Amino acid sequence: MSKGGYRAPAIAAEEVSIRVPENQRKDVRVLDVAAGTGLIGKELTKKGFTNIDAVEPSDSMMKQIKSSGIYTLMFQEFLGLGQNTIPKGTYDIVVSAGAIRENHIPLSGIDDMVHFTKTGGLVVLLMNNFDVGPKTKAESHMNQLEEKGLWCKESAEILSNYFLGKEGIVFIYRVL
Repeated sequence: MSKGGYRAPAIAAEEVSIRVPENQRKDVRVLDVAAGTGLIGKELTKKGFTNIDAVEPSDSMMKQIKSSGIYTLMFQEFLGLGQNTIPKGTYDIVVSAGAIRENHIPLSGIDDMVHFTKTGGLVVLLMNNFDVGPKTKAESHMNQLEEKGLWCKESAEILSNYFLGKEGIVFIYRVL
């Protein structure tokens, strides 16, 4: 994508790759949440990940995901409703970019992501840092999950030129 375009998929894959040694990437189970057209999955495969599943509610996006040949399992469902078929405690890494916001994944969807992740696994969340209201609500919710002892924050890093020259933020949490 162009220099000022949407860089989140490449950033997400890089953040995941930093945390997984190259010789272990084929064995790590990754769930791409709100996979869209599969851009994160494409970036992860470039870095040696092969065991990638997707969750995406949209029919048209799911067709693209299926035709990509990247994903092992594909779940066409919404998060945050408490009615998922995705197995709990299955994934080493759950990753999502740009999906935690109004009219996409509700804050309760973050709870689902925690449940899908193995104890000791990571949740990698990228979001914009310029839409202050949704970001503040998400951070508050994530802090509550930490206070409940469900996960702990490993990092929160501001990303320059995340989208159209604006800032983003990447949160990394370890599930307890």
